Amino acid sequence: MEVASRSHNNESAEPSSSHVLGWMKAIVPHRIINKIAEKAKEANKLGIDDPRRIIHSFKVGLAITLVSLFYYFKPLYEGFGVSAMWAVLTVVVVFEFSVGATIGKGLNRVCATLLGGLLGVGAHWLACYSGKNGEPVVIAVFVFIVAATVTFVRFFPKMKARYDYGLMVFILTFCLVSVSGYREDEVIRMAHERVVTIAIGSCTSLLVCILICPVWIGEDLHNQVADNLEKLGKFLEGFGGEYFKISNDGQSNTDKSFLQGYKSALNTKNSEQNMANLARWEPGHGRFKFRHPWKLYLKAGTLTRDCAYKIEALGSHLNSENPTPWPEEIQSKIQESYTMISSETGKALKALASAIKTMARSSSVNTHIANSKAAAETLKSLFKISVLEEDTDLLEIVPAATVASLLMDVVTCTEKIAACVNDLASQTNFNSPNNNNNMIRGNSRLLHRGSVQPISGTEGPHHVITIGE
Repeated sequence: MEVASRSHNNESAEPSSSHVLGWMKAIVPHRIINKIAEKAKEANKLGIDDPRRIIHSFKVGLAITLVSLFYYFKPLYEGFGVSAMWAVLTVVVVFEFSVGATIGKGLNRVCATLLGGLLGVGAHWLACYSGKNGEPVVIAVFVFIVAATVTFVRFFPKMKARYDYGLMVFILTFCLVSVSGYREDEVIRMAHERVVTIAIGSCTSLLVCILICPVWIGEDLHNQVADNLEKLGKFLEGFGGEYFKISNDGQSNTDKSFLQGYKSALNTKNSEQNMANLARWEPGHGRFKFRHPWKLYLKAGTLTRDCAYKIEALGSHLNSENPTPWPEEIQSKIQESYTMISSETGKALKALASAIKTMARSSSVNTHIANSKAAAETLKSLFKISVLEEDTDLLEIVPAATVASLLMDVVTCTEKIAACVNDLASQTNFNSPNNNNNMIRGNSRLLHRGSVQPISGTEGPHHVITIGE
């Protein structure tokens, strides 16, 4: 009987659990469950793409927890009172993903709060001498003048790029201190507490951001410029084979991703300018010293985009039919020149990318550029021969001439990029490629200091080796 009752209870329990699941499915629509699953996959992808985002989230939580201690410990709370909330708000507003952004916002907020508080106290002090009736008028005039002037200053490009946040905080602090001082007697104490708590919140954000897994925006800019150059180089290296439908070593290359990589370099202007502005706030670290020439990265990025636009035009010719209006002899030479120009410029761009990444000069860049320029001159002469000496229809060679012109423009762009990277190498003291060669030459000189003399009267090739000191 007991066994029967237990089995009966189990059977009754199973339907109840299935009823619960059915009830849950009835309450939560299927599309909502799919949405939750999609968001979970998206969150997982964000963390996998850049694990620094997860670390940044923990850092923000730690910083807010630290400044929240003003409320948990009575001595600290009694010292600042409700103004301690400004420290928490400062961490929420100031803490950014990178060190440069956090330092920029932190210094902007502290300096703007200090200046705005001082001017607010000064405006309140001057308004007190205008009498009870004239005080609100004087304060209103000061607020109008300061707010209008600082708002106009925000339109200057350089001010907007680096100090826009500070100017907004300045207006806010000045208005809060000067206007609230009309009803508040202890204006100086209020301004002092606000400045101190904001400074504490900013310092906490800076310390946590710099000391725990720092993210240097300047290093990201450095790597982005190098990666974009490498993508252009990969496209150009494979362009000749794709244009003339040539397979490498008889093997068909099914991976065509290198033909699309250059597109990421087309729309990098805003991101590079933003990163360069934030990188200027960062202190010297690692290979990047104080006052690193970030403007040269912007110049290199601009030249890279110009080259990418020409490469985009080249890419539009890959799907077109390969025109062959010339005799076979000239056609083979022209094909060789095309391939040589694209291959050598691609190698030069990849060498420049490697030079930027490793911060070491490349000895092969000039060689690749010289080879591409020589191939370009050969291509020009071949076109002249085909037009003047051969019976060639000009309309038939227009597509091929367009590709040739674009390749020559790419050579010019590559030469400009190389000059820009050379300036960057000079200002940041890139390692010389001759260092290792000098060491090898030194060792070889040591090996060659001596003499070899045969030993007479012995059988076999016996010799005496004398090594000079």
